[in-house]
Amino acid sequence: MFGYGAVMHQARTVRTALLPALAVATVAATATLSATGGAALGAASSSSSSPVTSAPAPRVAVYPDAITLPFAPRAAPPTTSDCESADNLACYTPDDLRNAYNLPALYARGATGKGETILIVDAFGSPTIKADLAAFDAQFGYPAPPKFTVIAPAGSIPKFNRKNSQMVGWAGETTLDVEYAHALAPGANILLAETPADETEGVAGFPQIVTAEEYALSHYKVGVISQSFAATEGTFPSYSALSPLRAAYVDAQSHGATVLAGTGDAGASNFENDGVTYYRHRVTAWPATDPLVTAVGGTQLEENGDGSFTSVAWNDTFNQTFTKVWTGSTHASPFATGGGVSAFFARPSYQSAVRGITGTLRGVPDISMSGACNGAVDVYSSYTTKGWSLACGTSEATPEFAAIVAIADQVAGHSLGVINTKLYKMYAQHAAGIVDVTSGSNTVAFYPKGSKSAVTVQGYSAGKGYDLVTGIGTLNALLFAYELAGKG
Repeated sequence: MFGYGAVMHQARTVRTALLPALAVATVAATATLSATGGAALGAASSSSSSPVTSAPAPRVAVYPDAITLPFAPRAAPPTTSDCESADNLACYTPDDLRNAYNLPALYARGATGKGETILIVDAFGSPTIKADLAAFDAQFGYPAPPKFTVIAPAGSIPKFNRKNSQMVGWAGETTLDVEYAHALAPGANILLAETPADETEGVAGFPQIVTAEEYALSHYKVGVISQSFAATEGTFPSYSALSPLRAAYVDAQSHGATVLAGTGDAGASNFENDGVTYYRHRVTAWPATDPLVTAVGGTQLEENGDGSFTSVAWNDTFNQTFTKVWTGSTHASPFATGGGVSAFFARPSYQSAVRGITGTLRGVPDISMSGACNGAVDVYSSYTTKGWSLACGTSEATPEFAAIVAIADQVAGHSLGVINTKLYKMYAQHAAGIVDVTSGSNTVAFYPKGSKSAVTVQGYSAGKGYDLVTGIGTLNALLFAYELAGKG
């Protein structure tokens, strides 16, 4: 986690390489994907079925998409004025986000996600998450979720070790996921599935996640799955290596659940398998690129003088004020929303209307919400030191959108399943609940280890309509929830 204010000036970002390897997958799906599910490149066209086959899983690094800094938290949650006074950077409370997306108007209608269940999946979890959510709620006057259940269906969770950077990193991820899914959908049930990681051998990964998600789908009425982790597509040697890990998404489709994933926090680049080196060319991350998954990108909220907010594409890479505060250097460092086209998946039928942008490939993101670090959000935790800190990234955006989907499920009276076809239909019809994001890019730059010269990875630009930075845009929740539910 990271602190705020003066103590941040010599901070170094924590982006721990977590779940550093994948064991051989223990599940194999025999179901086939629907036409809207797309296809593996080189295997079938996007209108053909594409079986999920069993194959050994490669050693692929999986990362949480939360960005935090390792400094002591504060006794009280910082406000925007606090952050601006200290560092000339913005930060937001959950109430700010509620207002930015017009959520109070939904709550006034009784649309809070009541009766719906959001499944959050994180390695290790947090040993203090229930107490931390209670403290978070008490601070802002929120009710506790009707049900908050923590399960570990893939095996017992090792005892928390605050000296283990993997556990600490995932505890921060868990905290952000749970608190912001609940903050925006206060009436929804929260189901947290924690997965084990063998800290002795360092071998763990998606097989455990698949097991946890399939168990939850079979034993609970899950409406939406929020995933704030990613593995760069380029770290998979082939589609056949990735294929068996898709089993949970096929299962979710059959159960009518919506699956979400963040697009990553390194703009048009992302991490190689060592968890330190960035790719020097455009890449995207799975599972966001999966056609059965709704990919969530990040925006930056800019507060207007009248209390309203404007969204632009999130990119803090070249903001020297930000990089000095967060990394201790004014050098460019990749902090931006992920987006681009898949190396594995052909363009699914639901993206036909945006084929001029995506070409023949699956494009991401589909939609975006707040995720900027210059505009980070308050979180409360006590797994190391008690107090308030700030967090950001597409790990923030993903549970936020999970909350919106849960509310739409309530409005519809049933879970909405794979929502991508509906999203792009809404886009084509110029739905009033979709708010276009027309400025910004996800071009990033970085300094390779030992180099005095920066490497720039040219990304994509946001513009009118769909783009590979913010997707179809962001949303006005009051209108969007009813439109997605088919009630608008």
